[in-house]
Amino acid sequence: MTEQNMEDIRDKPLAGIRVLELASVLAGPSVGMFFAELGATVLKVENGSTDGDVTRKWKLAAEPAGSDISAYFSCVNWGKLSFAVNLCEAKGLELVYRLARQSDIVLVSYKPGDAEKLKVDYPTLRAHNARLIYAHITGYGLHNPRAGFDAIIQAESGFTYMNGDPSGPPTKMPVALMDVLAAHHLKEAILLALLQRERTSRGQYIEASLLRAGLASLANQATNWLVGGSIPGRMGSDHPNIVPYGTIYDTSDKKGIVVAAGTDKQFRELVTALGRPALATDPRYAKNQDRVKNKAGINAILQDLIGQYGREEVLQLLWSKRIPAGGVFNMKEVFEVPESREMLLDGRCADGTAIRGVRSIAFSTGEQWGGSGLAPPPHYGEHTRMVLSDWLELPDKDIDALIKQQVVYARKNTSRPGPH
Repeated sequence: MTEQNMEDIRDKPLAGIRVLELASVLAGPSVGMFFAELGATVLKVENGSTDGDVTRKWKLAAEPAGSDISAYFSCVNWGKLSFAVNLCEAKGLELVYRLARQSDIVLVSYKPGDAEKLKVDYPTLRAHNARLIYAHITGYGLHNPRAGFDAIIQAESGFTYMNGDPSGPPTKMPVALMDVLAAHHLKEAILLALLQRERTSRGQYIEASLLRAGLASLANQATNWLVGGSIPGRMGSDHPNIVPYGTIYDTSDKKGIVVAAGTDKQFRELVTALGRPALATDPRYAKNQDRVKNKAGINAILQDLIGQYGREEVLQLLWSKRIPAGGVFNMKEVFEVPESREMLLDGRCADGTAIRGVRSIAFSTGEQWGGSGLAPPPHYGEHTRMVLSDWLELPDKDIDALIKQQVVYARKNTSRPGPH
């Protein structure tokens, strides 16, 4: 983290807030990156007994073997400081306790009971700092000791059963959606806890689970069962309640598009633009519920009509009529869209390696703090020495002793930012 990075952070809304991130993998660290982007100082505490966050080693086959910053790790670790400490050592725990006294928020992702075993549970840390907000991500809540793995919770919350082609098997989604959803819920809870602390001066314990976040996000699919009595099955990209909505139609150049005609008016405009206005008065298709009942028929007709155009041609036609439609883009195409480019992060790691990422914040306000100034993901132990010296005010000889005793790990030849 450079002096310029730190100057940019001071102008952001959560400047001065310190976050101690004991969480790993995706859900908890994504919360940490969110707060870093808002200007908080986020200290990623990486357990030396496990060589740090496991996602540092989750690499694509094409990634270089020598780097400790994988593509996966980089997705949620921009803007952080890395402090590597052996939590199984009493001296290491004491360092964490001292850091907790200086912190506002602690992020953890232990399964129930593990924080107590490691002696970093809420009651223990609260004894060092009564204003501490302790934010805990679990898999299933506090009364179920199972570890939370996104793929399993996708399956157990109904998402996998519903996802996939009708003729194919249940399919996991290609992102860890339960982690992402739970992280959003925890962000909301932390912001509420910060507001309450302003009013009461007291910290608190808060918890969000992957399972509850998934259940809360089932939306109409849950009520299709709870109200309608229908168990949602696999529909591919189709929508159970609206037609045409979400179905993928192939264009003449073998590229897919999606149409979202959510009203009868939009359906009428769609078929008119495609040269078949009579479909809007056909009793089989005139009303949405009729189209739901006769989905196969109308989808076959729309495929035939859309298949006569190239993707860019038909999209321009539909957009000119204000008909909701979009291309099925691969990741390269996604980031060629102007709105996507605004979400990109660019930087260089401490070893000079260029790296890119995506902002964690997808909203805007009247203030122009955005994602500027966010430092790239840190190397393992990149800021250990700085934290011990500047935050805990340990002399160099004590720091050297802790490194030699393997209580902490400090990466060599890294730049030292100034006080923060």
